[in-house]
Amino acid sequence: MNSMKKTNLWILGGLVSLGVVLTAADHLDAPKVAGTTADITDFYAFEGATASNTVFVANVQSSLAPAGTTASFDENVLVEINIDNDGDLIEDLVIQAIPRNSIMYFFGPFAPGATGLNSTINSDASYLGEVEISTSSEAKTATANGISYFAGLREDPFYFDFSQYNKVIAGDAPNGFNVPGTDDFDNTNVLSIVVEVPNEFLGGTFDHPAGTGAKVFNAWVEAKTKQ
Repeated sequence: MNSMKKTNLWILGGLVSLGVVLTAADHLDAPKVAGTTADITDFYAFEGATASNTVFVANVQSSLAPAGTTASFDENVLVEINIDNDGDLIEDLVIQAIPRNSIMYFFGPFAPGATGLNSTINSDASYLGEVEISTSSEAKTATANGISYFAGLREDPFYFDFSQYNKVIAGDAPNGFNVPGTDDFDNTNVLSIVVEVPNEFLGGTFDHPAGTGAKVFNAWVEAKTKQ
């Protein structure tokens, strides 16, 4: 990791946020980043292979051509997973991912020195990892300090009849949506960043705001560009 130095002034480029057990999507509709390498398509957080782990999946760059064609992460885009342990919607921990020369480097989780729109890559974080970026159907993974990593092309998991949706919004579909609909994202890819982390590394939890009795934390992802 010696080639990765502390770099500051990474500015917010795109944002999708969600509770740890929910999902949200942004495909092609964020005005400032749509169609750019900083466009976040989906963010997922769910229980890992064991109940003691949590998996985070951040996807960027929607509607890429099928596997085997060229697509790459942008070395000027930092992907940052944020974790809020007390319900104030301010990140208490972050996990950072940045590509260099076909390798995705990971930093954290760690407590950031500052919160908000600007970030600093922390090459001195206690938890560091790296994985070769996968460019085909073969998934190359790596593990360090009990944290598992993946980065690369994967089929877009988002199912949506986008064409019919546009017709409905425009008032050109009097019968509404088709059943079944057509998946306009079929046979397209996204670039995925996947991290499976032991829960003991993720800090505390708080009571679910709806009073369900469940213990939760908030998580959201940001794409930040170097300025």
